[in-house]
Amino acid sequence: MFKESKLRSIIKSLSWRLLATMTTILIVYIFVGDTKIAFSIGGIEVFLKMLIYFIHERLWEKIRFGRRKIKPLVIWITGLSRSGKSGIGRLLTEKLRHQGYKAEHLDGHSIRNLFPETGYNHKEVNRHIKRVGFLARKLEEQGVVVVATFLSPYAESREFVRELTARYFEVYISTPASVCAARDQKGVYSRAAAGTLENFPGVNSEYEIPKQPDLIIDTSVASQEEAATIIFSTIKKKL
Repeated sequence: MFKESKLRSIIKSLSWRLLATMTTILIVYIFVGDTKIAFSIGGIEVFLKMLIYFIHERLWEKIRFGRRKIKPLVIWITGLSRSGKSGIGRLLTEKLRHQGYKAEHLDGHSIRNLFPETGYNHKEVNRHIKRVGFLARKLEEQGVVVVATFLSPYAESREFVRELTARYFEVYISTPASVCAARDQKGVYSRAAAGTLENFPGVNSEYEIPKQPDLIIDTSVASQEEAATIIFSTIKKKL
C-alpha cells in the first residue's frame, strides 16, 4: 500500500491545470488560427477559473446541505488476556481511518510502557484505567474516534470511563478463558495457574464480566477481522 505525498499531489494538480490550459489554447488556435489570441485566452482562462473555483469553494463552505457533523465515540474493548482485543482494535482503527475518520488506538500494552511503575493489584489497575479514561476523553473532545483495548477487569473503572466520556460504546470480547489459555504462547496462564504470577484476571484474580455491554463478540467463533467488521458496522451509524 502506498500513501501519496503532499508534494506529489501538488505536482499532479499543477500538471493537470497546465494540460487543461494547453488544451484550451489548442482548441482556440484550431478555430481562429491565431497563436497570440489562443495564448491570451489560455492565460485569461487560468486566472478566471482559479477565481471561480475560489468563490465556488467559499460559497459551499456556507452551505450546510449534505454536510454531517461527525460525532466522536470512545469504543472500549474489554476481555480476557489473549482474547484478541489488540488485533481487533488495530483492524478497527484501520477501517475507521480508511473511511476518513480521525481515529486513535489506545492499547493496554503500549500505554503500560509509558507508565512502567503501574502495578497489577485491584487499586492500581483501577487507577490506571481511569487515567486512560481521561486521555480518551481529551481525544474525544478533539473530534477523534478512540479505540481503546484494555483488559480492564473491574466494573468500577469501566463505569468511570463511561461516565467521563460523552459517547461510550462498550464491546465485551467473551472468549472463554480455556480458549485464551490455549492461545497463550508466553505461558502467562500456566504461570498464573501455578501461582508464580499474581493478580491475573480469569485465573487467580476476578474478571468482572460487563453486565450491559453494547456488543458481545466471541473470538472462538469469529476471527479478529470479522469482529472488527462487526464493530465497525454497528458503530458507523453512530458517528
